[in-house]
Amino acid sequence: MKLGFIGCGNMATAIMKGMIRNGVSAAHEIIGADSSEQSLNKIKEELQIQITADNKEAAQAEVLFLSVKPQFYETVINEIKEVITKEQLIVTIAPGKTLEWLGRQFGKALKIIRTMPNTPALVGEGITAVCCNENVTEEDLNKAIGMIQSFGKCEVVPEHLMDVVTSVSGSSPAYVFMFIEAMADAAVADGMSRNQAYKFAAQAVLGSAKMVLETGKHPGELKDMVCSPGGTTIEAVRVLEEKGMRSAIFEAMKACTKKAKGM
Repeated sequence: MKLGFIGCGNMATAIMKGMIRNGVSAAHEIIGADSSEQSLNKIKEELQIQITADNKEAAQAEVLFLSVKPQFYETVINEIKEVITKEQLIVTIAPGKTLEWLGRQFGKALKIIRTMPNTPALVGEGITAVCCNENVTEEDLNKAIGMIQSFGKCEVVPEHLMDVVTSVSGSSPAYVFMFIEAMADAAVADGMSRNQAYKFAAQAVLGSAKMVLETGKHPGELKDMVCSPGGTTIEAVRVLEEKGMRSAIFEAMKACTKKAKGM
């Protein structure tokens, strides 16, 4: 199966790596296009895929991933739409670009799948939301899901939730990285080496997330399990509540969703 990527940045690289690693596609079956010669040479050296500076060449693949930044979608689609056929499967990863908008840009009935992955795909632990237009068959959708599951988990959602997905998973790794960095900084301030501080903080986040996913318990219940009466944890929780941790996260995600809707 021939796969094409227009845009070879971090997310596209993560997707390609997952597919190659899990045998979804061989490297020689993937062609990547990018305006940056440096990006093309880097991904060619790293993954041994085919590369081209011609978007139209990549656009002739059986499955085409549009992995450029949202602001470049209109330009790229105008460039390639004449060579796109109704037999191809178009997969997008841009926030804010709706199925209706994409259909209007191409100007013809095509199979379009809209996705929102996140950067943990780089380590095979991504989660990607998927929705599609009426031209996509069940077989097409299953094919796309199979590819996506090569670099993490996948959930089909109604399109009106895609902007919410942007804030809760697409952008949220940044919030988590800030949390890990802040915890590590505090540990360093109390005398721990920075290398160890990052390990302790990151593993605590990894393990906590795994507990939520594997136990099925409510996060509040898991929090209460750590908070002994009169203990150290409840004192830390008290300060976090006093400083508005929940409210800050809530407002940040609302702002993120609003921004995604306007892109």
